[in-house]
Amino acid sequence: MDNEKGTVIITSHHRNQTNHHYDTCPICYTRPGMPLVPPLNFAMIASGVYRSGHPNKQNFAFLRKLGLKTIMYFAMEDYPPEMQHFVEQEGIEVLHYKTEGNKEPFIEVNHEDISHALVKLLDKRSHPVLIHCLKGKHRIGCLVGCLRKIQRWSMTSIFDEYRKFAGTKVLADQEFIETFNHDQVPYDYEHRPGWL
Repeated sequence: MDNEKGTVIITSHHRNQTNHHYDTCPICYTRPGMPLVPPLNFAMIASGVYRSGHPNKQNFAFLRKLGLKTIMYFAMEDYPPEMQHFVEQEGIEVLHYKTEGNKEPFIEVNHEDISHALVKLLDKRSHPVLIHCLKGKHRIGCLVGCLRKIQRWSMTSIFDEYRKFAGTKVLADQEFIETFNHDQVPYDYEHRPGWL
């Protein structure tokens, strides 16, 4: 289902009740005894909320352990077939925000997408949730920075966390975070997570 701007695609499926092992589906399951591999730049943001770069097949067993209900994906590209297959098999709701990253001087992350994603992040009924872009750096860094403003973190702490994942490209993203009006995010106070 798309919103009027066509920037959010929501898909939802029911969990598949098949046997959960490699012989049933070699795409979704790794061979027994294989190590769990988290996606690039994986980290926990708060209880029930995780961030990362784009997952691939090697990460599916790790993601399954998280018991995800929701994934928020920030990129222009559609999911590759293996990832689409995985989320369908697991019954994970996917919100795909087709938004560019901040690029001087004219391209900016969509404020409405960030606000919509924050409403979902701040609703414990969506948890556990994974937010990711391609590398888990800039677009997700903007989203997390805006979340931290709602949590009343200092700007110094917000930017320190941003740089931990994003490295040197900071100016446009930091300006976005600094000017984002977090008081206008219409989240449901009744269903807010305990860490807010």
